[in-house]
Amino acid sequence: MLDAFLLPSATVVTAKGDSDPLDVSGASSPIFLLTLSITSVVEQEAIDISLYTSVDGTTWETKPFVALPQKFYVGEYPLLVDLSAAPGIQFVRAHWEVNRWGRGSTTPRFEIALRLREVSPQDLTDASAEAHSRR
Repeated sequence: MLDAFLLPSATVVTAKGDSDPLDVSGASSPIFLLTLSITSVVEQEAIDISLYTSVDGTTWETKPFVALPQKFYVGEYPLLVDLSAAPGIQFVRAHWEVNRWGRGSTTPRFEIALRLREVSPQDLTDASAEAHSRR
């Protein structure tokens, strides 16, 4: 089961950037859980995280495959990513944009981690069954 960090814990982000490419070709399932963990922020700032895909790890799609909604606060934010709609994808990388407004310094500062974990078909079945039982 693939379980890797696109950005390790306590990564400080002050400007836009990209993670290193992550090879997902060895995963047994095309479904992943992308989790953004924000552990520190300053007031009046925002971060946008998107996930780009590539067949060869060099040439990247021009549009993101998925994106998290813009975030402002400390917390954990999961997103289910299904790569089965994009056959041949072997690499992913994260891209982030940050901005800050208001008084004081205009330099944003986030402390984050970005984790990508493979989700097994059994886990999806179990989660679906649990969700249906709660309705």
